[in-house]
Amino acid sequence: MPVIEGKKHSVEIEVPVDQVKAETDRVIADIQKRAHLPGFRPGKAPVSIIRSRFAQDIRRQVLDNLLPKAFREHAEKDHLKVVGTPDVTDVHFHDNEPLRFKAEFEIAPEFELGEYRDIPVEYEEAQASDTEVDERIEQIRERKAEYVNQDPRPLADGDFAVVHLKSVDGVEGKPIDNPDMMLHIGDPETFPEFTENLRGVAPGEEREFDVKYPEDYGQEQLAGKMIRFLAAVKGVRKKEVPEVNDEFARDLGDYQNIEELRDAVRRSILAEKTYAAQEEAKTKLIDKLVENHDFSVPEAYIDRQTEVGIENRLRGLAAQGVDPRSLKLDWAKLKEGYRDKAIHDVKASLLIERVADAEAIHATQDEVDKEVQRIAKQEREPVAATRKKLEENGGIGRIASHIRTEKTLNFLFENARKVPKTTPASE
Repeated sequence: MPVIEGKKHSVEIEVPVDQVKAETDRVIADIQKRAHLPGFRPGKAPVSIIRSRFAQDIRRQVLDNLLPKAFREHAEKDHLKVVGTPDVTDVHFHDNEPLRFKAEFEIAPEFELGEYRDIPVEYEEAQASDTEVDERIEQIRERKAEYVNQDPRPLADGDFAVVHLKSVDGVEGKPIDNPDMMLHIGDPETFPEFTENLRGVAPGEEREFDVKYPEDYGQEQLAGKMIRFLAAVKGVRKKEVPEVNDEFARDLGDYQNIEELRDAVRRSILAEKTYAAQEEAKTKLIDKLVENHDFSVPEAYIDRQTEVGIENRLRGLAAQGVDPRSLKLDWAKLKEGYRDKAIHDVKASLLIERVADAEAIHATQDEVDKEVQRIAKQEREPVAATRKKLEENGGIGRIASHIRTEKTLNFLFENARKVPKTTPASE
C-alpha cells in the first residue's frame, strides 16, 4: 500500500486593498459608537482620534476578522480538508496595501483504500455447555435466597449473625457504628477474627475483640489498621435457597417448567458469548485494516486523541476514588505513552469512515430516533426535551456517527473470512 505523507502545507494568501479598507472602516465605526472619550459624546469622536487612540485594537480586530475568513475561503476554493487551526506567520498589514500572510496547516490524509472484504479473522460460533447453564441457574438461586430468622441459640459455622458492630478504638475520624450488620460465620470471606470471637455467642450477648485489616483493604479508613470492635449479637439467620424445579421456573417469569427456563438461560449465555466473540473479532479486523494501510496522520488528530485517552484514564481514576490532582504525574511521559495508541485509533477511525463512504453506509432517521427515544427513557424525560438538548450540544451528530461506525463494523465482520482459532502449541 503506497504511503501518503500527512506533511504540513503552506500557502501565501492576499486580501485585496478594498476588502481590507472596508473591514477597517467597519471596525473603526464600531469602536467609534462605543468609545467614551473626554470632550466627546459617545459616537461623536472624530475618526482621526479613534484611529490614533485605538490603533492596536483596530489592527487586532481587523486581523481577527479577516485572517480566518480569507483562509477559509482559500481552503474551500481548493477543496482542502484542513485539520486544526493554521499557524499564521509573515503578516504584512499596512495602510493602503493588500493584507498578505502565510498559513501553515495540515490536511486530512488522502490514501488509497485497500481490500477490506474477505479479511481473515479468527472466530468460532459460541457454545453454551450444560455446566454453564447449571452455574447460571445457581447464580439465580443465590439471588433469590432468603435469610430466615432462627430461634435464639449460640452461633455456629454457616449461620448469618445479625450484630450491632461499633468501633471502640483504632479508627481515625468518624467511628464505625453499624446497628444491623450481617456476618457469615465460618465463611472464607469473613475475617477469621469475627468468626473466632462470635462462634458460640448467643443473641443478647456481646464480645469485644481486635481485627487487623490488610494493607490493601478497600476502605482507606481501615487499611493496615488494628481496630477494636464491640459486637452485640442481635439475631441468628439461616440462608435458604429455592429448589430447582418447575415451581422455581414459574416464579421467575413466563416459563412453564424447568426445561423452558434452562432453554432461556442457554439462549442468554449464547447471546452474551456471541456478542463478546464478535466484538473481539471486530477489534482484530480493525487492527488488520490499520496494519494493511500505511499512511501518516495529522498531529492535530493525534494530539486530540491523546487528550481523549488521558481524560478517560483520569475519569477512571476518579471513579475509583483517586483524586488525579494528588498524583505526581509526568504529563510529557503520559502523553508519549498514549501516542502509539492514539495513532492507531485515529487511523482506525479514518479507515472506518472510508469504508462507510465506499459502501454508502449511514444512519437512518429511524435509527437515530430510536436511540433518542432510548436516551429519553433512560433519563426519564420527554422525547422532545431530550431531542432539543441533544440538538443543542451536538449529540444528534454523535449518535448518527456512532450508529454509522457500528454498522460499518458489522459490515466488516459479515464480509470477513472466519477461520478457526488456533490452539497455542504446548510447551
